[in-house]
Amino acid sequence: MKSFLTSLPTLLPIIYEWAEEQEALILANGTPLTECQRADACRAGVARPEKIRVLQVETLPQPDHEDLKFIARQIGLFGPRSAGINLGYGICVRRGLGEDRETLVHECVHIAQHEKRNGLRPFLTEYLRECLDPGYPFGGMEQEAIVVARDICRQSDVAIRTKERS
Repeated sequence: MKSFLTSLPTLLPIIYEWAEEQEALILANGTPLTECQRADACRAGVARPEKIRVLQVETLPQPDHEDLKFIARQIGLFGPRSAGINLGYGICVRRGLGEDRETLVHECVHIAQHEKRNGLRPFLTEYLRECLDPGYPFGGMEQEAIVVARDICRQSDVAIRTKERS
């Protein structure tokens, strides 16, 4: 994967353009989060949950550029098990997963990461570098999204079970 790191600076402008186009499509066609989903987004660290839109699709959007497709396949992005992708304030999920709590919280953690880095471009630069070295899904940002989403969902599940017992 480290060999891809050398071509990343050349590909970043193409990646940014594609990601920004996809975000605009999701924001225009997606649905806002429900009240419960907004609460989860806040738990995940999102400062502006009202800006988030979710779009359910049959297949996740992929870049047309052949080099980007190749690298994405090598990294493991857009694989058959990929549930969703976050692009700015847009979340795109496979049809049927729009209500999957852990998937949405995971993507909200990525939105919080993008907010903390002051935008989509700085987020993508860092995230993609981590996808290449140490590799997807072992980078710090992806691991944070996995752990935080799992913890938020488990905490709420425990609270619900405790309430049911009372």
